[in-house]
Amino acid sequence: MNRSSYYKWLERKDDFNEEDKWIQDTIMNFHDLLDGILGYRRMTLFINRTYELNYNVKRIRRHMRELGVSSAIRRKKKNYLRHKPEHVGQNVLNREFKASRPNEKWLTDVTEYKIIGSTKKLYLSAVLDLYDNSVVAYRMGTSNNNNLVFNTFEDAIKSHPECENILFHSDRGFQYTNRVFKKKLDDNKFIQSMSRVGRCIDNGPMEAFWGVMEVEMYKLNKFYSIEQLKMAIEEYITFYNNHRYQPVLKGLTPMELRNQALNLIQY
Repeated sequence: MNRSSYYKWLERKDDFNEEDKWIQDTIMNFHDLLDGILGYRRMTLFINRTYELNYNVKRIRRHMRELGVSSAIRRKKKNYLRHKPEHVGQNVLNREFKASRPNEKWLTDVTEYKIIGSTKKLYLSAVLDLYDNSVVAYRMGTSNNNNLVFNTFEDAIKSHPECENILFHSDRGFQYTNRVFKKKLDDNKFIQSMSRVGRCIDNGPMEAFWGVMEVEMYKLNKFYSIEQLKMAIEEYITFYNNHRYQPVLKGLTPMELRNQALNLIQY
């Protein structure tokens, strides 16, 4: 090392100032408030949008590293049951996970959650819009049966009665390969699409949503009853649709982006 460099290092001033201290305090406040679900990208969004600032993600990431703060890492394993399908649709979606407008492409799936100290499980069925990642409709039940899926679909239709020609993608679960469900799609002029066997990535955004929800809601809490879990799911979906800023949505929430697009369509 050069002598001059060594003495320059000795005489350096601490660059950490009051603004940096405020940033770190704010990071810890959001981290505690939202149970540690924010990574550096969404932490930057929350700080910038809440306080009308324009911090760079690199600066926020540096402070989060100094604080030892990070979001949880999610891992999900899903088990599939063998069944004989009555109707199998083609993979029309073909991993084209972009939509040009709301209600163009919907995804659906069912996931399960366990209750501590019990053999009971809660099943959640949901429909997701690919345009804005919003949850269009959802139902919960203690049985993974046809009615759970059928009622979720009917809720989505009731809230969007004007929609036709929607591409409706699912996996090959027994509810979706049911002839009754195929008739429901046909009656509402929907286009059916299905993932290929053993290809979870064909329904990738839906799987990603389950993963996010598992990390940000389910794993951060302990659930000892069905009712407690139901309440947490309802609160999280409300938060997800209306308050969870997403970098992939240009820093907006799903409903903000959805309302912007629908207003443009109206005019």
